[in-house]
Amino acid sequence: MNLPAEFITGIHHLIPAERRFDDPLSTLAFGTDASFYRLIPKLVLRVEAENEVVGILRLATAHQVPVTFRAAGTSLSGQAISDSVLIVLGDYWNGREIRDNGSQIKLQPGVIGAQANAALAPLGRKIGPDPASINACKIGGIVANNASGMCCGTAQNSYHTLAGMRLILADGSSVDSEDTASVAAFRASHADLLERLAQLGRDTRANTKLADMIRHKYRLKNTTGLSLNALTDFDEPLDILTHLMVGSEGTLGFISSVTYNTVPEYPHKASALIVFPDVATCCNAVTTLKQQPVAAAELLDRRSLRSVQEQPGLPEWIAGLSDNACALLIESRAASHSLLHEQLAHIRTALQPFPVEQQVDFTEDPTVSGQLWAVRKGTFPAVGAVRPTGTTVIIEDVTFPIDQLAIGVNRLTELFERHHYDEAIIFGHALEGNLHFVFTQRFDNPEQVERYEAFMADVASLVATEFGGSLKAEHGTGRNMAPFVELEWGSEAWQLMWTLKRLLDPNGILNPDVVLSEDPDIHLKNLKPLPAADPIVDKCIECGFCEPVCPSNGLTLTPRQRIVIWRDIQARKRADIDTRELETAFQYQGIDSCAATGLCARNCPVGINTGDLVRQLRAEQTDHPRTANWLAEHFAKALTGVRLTLKAADMTHRLLGAPRLQRWSQTLNRLSGERLPAWNPALPQPVKLIDPARPTNSPRPRVVYLPSCVSRTMGPSASDTEQTPLISKTRSLLEKAGYEVVIPNPADNLCCGQPFASKGYPEQASRKRQELMDALYAASRNGQDPIYCDTSPCTLSLVKEETNGLDIYDPVRFIRTHLFDRLTFTPQDEAVAVHVTCSTQHLGEGQALIEIARRCSNNVVVPEGIHCCGFAGDKGFNLPELNDHALRTLKPVVQHCSEGISTSRTCEIGLSSHSGVDYHSLVYLVDRVTAPA
Repeated sequence: MNLPAEFITGIHHLIPAERRFDDPLSTLAFGTDASFYRLIPKLVLRVEAENEVVGILRLATAHQVPVTFRAAGTSLSGQAISDSVLIVLGDYWNGREIRDNGSQIKLQPGVIGAQANAALAPLGRKIGPDPASINACKIGGIVANNASGMCCGTAQNSYHTLAGMRLILADGSSVDSEDTASVAAFRASHADLLERLAQLGRDTRANTKLADMIRHKYRLKNTTGLSLNALTDFDEPLDILTHLMVGSEGTLGFISSVTYNTVPEYPHKASALIVFPDVATCCNAVTTLKQQPVAAAELLDRRSLRSVQEQPGLPEWIAGLSDNACALLIESRAASHSLLHEQLAHIRTALQPFPVEQQVDFTEDPTVSGQLWAVRKGTFPAVGAVRPTGTTVIIEDVTFPIDQLAIGVNRLTELFERHHYDEAIIFGHALEGNLHFVFTQRFDNPEQVERYEAFMADVASLVATEFGGSLKAEHGTGRNMAPFVELEWGSEAWQLMWTLKRLLDPNGILNPDVVLSEDPDIHLKNLKPLPAADPIVDKCIECGFCEPVCPSNGLTLTPRQRIVIWRDIQARKRADIDTRELETAFQYQGIDSCAATGLCARNCPVGINTGDLVRQLRAEQTDHPRTANWLAEHFAKALTGVRLTLKAADMTHRLLGAPRLQRWSQTLNRLSGERLPAWNPALPQPVKLIDPARPTNSPRPRVVYLPSCVSRTMGPSASDTEQTPLISKTRSLLEKAGYEVVIPNPADNLCCGQPFASKGYPEQASRKRQELMDALYAASRNGQDPIYCDTSPCTLSLVKEETNGLDIYDPVRFIRTHLFDRLTFTPQDEAVAVHVTCSTQHLGEGQALIEIARRCSNNVVVPEGIHCCGFAGDKGFNLPELNDHALRTLKPVVQHCSEGISTSRTCEIGLSSHSGVDYHSLVYLVDRVTAPA
């Protein structure tokens, strides 16, 4: 069924063309969330303001068009997809306001949960909800799903920490519960609605049996159905309305902002991993721990432990645990060190009666604690990483009463065995009786769907009927539990939910078939295929954790979307379906515009680097191997050509002026199909050919200095306050620290291979890398001397493969390990902006770079949300829109800074251009504020 023409016309007047998507690639890309369902929207709208949401809802109401709201799309139960109109949050929903020294925070729905906590951290506060996806999920989804997490429990979820809300109803009307004028206007315009809510509250509270059941259900973690506790907890109708919105999954309205009462973020923590001989002992210990000062107690069954036992840093004894072993990962937190130790003494005493098979006793060492929590966080992806290609990973989320937790775990295990889910694992938030179980499932034939149907029916009967538990504790009802809401709640409560739905959404246009559905088979429809596409990405579970760090997110495709499209292309090819239109669109959207920096792999639960797939596809498309071979063999001549080009650009700039040259170069870039680079004012001046530094008989310690090909050709821009080339500045700093500097020969012909690899020429890249390694081996006296590389991308390119014993340093690692003792730092007061490059992050030196900057300046600014600058080697020249998009939020944050620092010359070009601040290497800052020790 097509969307009504009148609706489309209205949308065209409301939303600009660049934020409307109805092409096959975009609708498929946005038709995927983290669940195992897929619906393809007919229209995707990226909204940037509240008035746009209001206008869309009014049009949707007038023309009976269903709409679904989407924030980050990390939800697991199918609540962020649509086969009608999908409304996606754009860039401008990131507002936040900290109040009363952090006791409250007002947030727009586009703020990522971790960003909210980062803003509160200096005040020792955080938001209550702590979902595992907090680094990717957004506030809109956190509230709409009433998401919780490992330490949140029930007391600190969105429902119980809600202080205020601004919302938009299906008819386009809005109310802000914190604005007296808004409330007064809403009470006047919606008096009947508010009176109906108040009456439903009175009737529910008067129905003692129903009210008692509701209160009992919410003693447990429960997100099944609508939040009926709003009717028993409040009598003021606006309070009822705002709390009904929590956990409504976009079925009752749009949440435009939310104000939280924050909770303490205690600085002192200790963790322990305690393994009990069986499930019963473990669960009995949980009952005891419930009365102790424990912030989290995560249960891991034997299968969970087995799935992660090979992870580095874990005790070897995990592999030898008995078959019935069951573990608790326990954390205690306190405001002071002494109070923490007092709490740990109480916990140890409480656990003394319980037999223990193995344990890692309480530790305050953050490294050890991190390894222990890696056990828990690694369980879900561990199953995903080993699943057969073509299967999906399903994570379910139930709650048992605490006193029946052991029986519940054993009964779930029996269901796994009965339905032959032999790989299934159980883990979860034991203090709340909340268990997650993970299993793999095929949906590619009727028998497998029937197996899933039978299993879920048995789970629903076990949890909801036998134990009176919750079928959804924190992942939201979505589509996959909508058919079971009546089973869990009973007919009377289910009908009450429908009454609320029809009251607030009388036309049923808001996210139909989510939370409430009259289709008993909705959980078996629109099941998402995960066909084989390429071994590099076949383990992707489409969770979306990769998306916040991707520079093309919002411009073209994200890593998740690239994988979705490539999977579909491969499946269509196997079915002999024409893919030419899709592949043509994917060329720019998926391949050309990918920065291929691999940051996605750092966030991916199963470690997928989508950039590897893109580089492979580029390699398959390369058609200039002779040119690549010539460049590899005549690299010094190529660099001379670059210097001549930069010199010509500099002379043209001086002749024509910046504005005219920029216009002309942008025109040429466009007419050449983006093959000719676009000039910008931050373009470097050429660097003269360097003289190699020869070793002498000096008694000083030696360091081999490898200047990258970029720093050998690209000097500071004409406008930069620093006019000394990086090579000269680096030599000066190293000599100041007492080193003899040796530069390998022939320096100008050496290359790490990265430029060739990124263009899809791996053979030439490997050849250049080997030439460089041979030269470094000779220059370092067979590896005796450390090797300093002045840019982090080149360092990463060298160290990610075998280095044959060579100790190769990027600037950050060398400065912190070799120069701190040789130099005296006198920090400056001028503000410094820091950009942590993708390669610095991959090298594990991101925090160290920030700490070095703090040694050099008393005012360090690290812009939030800029994970990759999008310059990506030379894409900043040939595909400037990627760099523009990635740095669109930079200038307002850093404009008061005196300079910016980084560790990649090409990144610094884009950063300088988009910030109005001169960015240059960390070395310049360190040299300026240091003296020999």
